Amino acid sequence: MGSKPMQNVCGVLVDASVVSRAVELAGLSRSAALSYAVFPGFCDVHVHFREPGFSYKETMLTGSAAAARGGYTDVCTMPNLNPVPDSVEHLAAQRVLIPPEGIHIHPYGAITVGQRGEALGDLAGMAPDCVAFSDDGRGVQSESLMRQAMQEAKRLGKLIVAHCEDNSLLHGGYIHDGAYAAAHGHRGICSESEWGPIARDLKLAEETGCAYHVCHISCKESVELIRQAKARGVNVTCETAPHYLTMDDSFLQEDGRFKMNPPLRSAADREALVQGIADGTIDCIATDHAPHSAEEKAKGLEHSAFGVVGLETAFPAIYTHLVRPGIITLEQAVACLTDHPRRRFGLDPGDSFTVWELSEPHAVDPDEFHTLGRATPYAGETLYGRCVLTVADGNIVYKYEED
Repeated sequence: MGSKPMQNVCGVLVDASVVSRAVELAGLSRSAALSYAVFPGFCDVHVHFREPGFSYKETMLTGSAAAARGGYTDVCTMPNLNPVPDSVEHLAAQRVLIPPEGIHIHPYGAITVGQRGEALGDLAGMAPDCVAFSDDGRGVQSESLMRQAMQEAKRLGKLIVAHCEDNSLLHGGYIHDGAYAAAHGHRGICSESEWGPIARDLKLAEETGCAYHVCHISCKESVELIRQAKARGVNVTCETAPHYLTMDDSFLQEDGRFKMNPPLRSAADREALVQGIADGTIDCIATDHAPHSAEEKAKGLEHSAFGVVGLETAFPAIYTHLVRPGIITLEQAVACLTDHPRRRFGLDPGDSFTVWELSEPHAVDPDEFHTLGRATPYAGETLYGRCVLTVADGNIVYKYEED
């Protein structure tokens, strides 16, 4: 990229010394028309790196490479693995695969044995070596078991991070129970299957005093329940994902790259989520990066696996659709990607930052991804924001090279 520093480099939530180092390391000089921003390294508290057990979908190395290309220096890996990290031994099988250098990978421990929702995992044994407890991918159906989990997590000083889904309300659905499902003959997933368990868990968190974090909220009722709980002083935070903030079910196509759980919901739901970011009800933007094989995602809306990739498109999607139009500020977006998740999960950023070029549009090409997954609803879309450099622990983990 050359070596002459540019004058239009700005820092957002980083000090001047970091900006100076970023300029030096990246060699920022292509054209005076370009503008660069320096941010703290992003932190994603919800990713799936698929090891051990499913390395054909993703590995620690490919997931880390995708994260670094997306500006991330910290990620928290979910426990739907084989073996499920529900004990010290099973957690160790995952931890031994984490690369000793590069971005920081923080594994979750499972709430229940095998994520089956029948008995608690060894929360006490895993607590020193996991970032929090979650059964992501499956909701804990039993109220009494979730109460026990919260009581134990409270004793251990750990977060309960909940995938909220009432299985009794799913009825075989696989997209939102809305206009698109009705028009195209698809089985829908009702919003109550999400907000019903959230309401239950908020009462349990208030009762137990447990620190509680809600995964990937997607509907307006969830936003309002969490807003009210925060006003009551409940120790709750939550996340949503870029696709829920920038798309709704009117964007759906008969293609597995639009299938995720929870699903894209209505325009009113999307608007409520955006408002939740703006007013601070929603604390974190997390990707729920969920890679699958091409075969698993090539079976249409009904039969494809749930999940899309997101680490390499998260910031560009948010910046293009929410920041550039002035719907939220750049500072609000960056806080949801950096400071808020780190504070809640107790993660020290260390000497980490990322540099982005913001002025040149580019088309999203999944063939350029570093993740093994290719299924993204943003494929072919023109977005702004290209990662130029990512530094973790003072070391360059990603640097953009022009062809």
